[in-house]
Amino acid sequence: MNLNKEMKEQIWEKATIVEGYDSNIYRKDACGAWIMKDKEGDRDHLFGWEIDHIFPLSLGGGDDIDNLRPLHWQNNLSKGDDFPRYKSSVTSNGSKNIEEERWLTVNDTVQKKLGQLYKTRK
Repeated sequence: MNLNKEMKEQIWEKATIVEGYDSNIYRKDACGAWIMKDKEGDRDHLFGWEIDHIFPLSLGGGDDIDNLRPLHWQNNLSKGDDFPRYKSSVTSNGSKNIEEERWLTVNDTVQKKLGQLYKTRK
């Protein structure tokens, strides 16, 4: 996936802003894990993140901006090709990330939008 700076910024903007923290540096992913803007692609950093295909490529998803979101690298790894239910492995407790396996589900609105985009029954 070769994304320009503008698309990466749009993806970063999808992460959750946390009051009291500089949103240009820190945010949380869909699983509640902390990520840092400049740590995209960094699997060696505690706040490293990757660009996740919500509806996986293997199931017919694509690189449309509606299908992309920032996800802590460990959550992206544990999610794999699962949709709409997926396993996360990292969340947060206060200002720290903690390992905790949980099953999450992509919300209905996003499922419907991606279902229309990729012609599925979701």
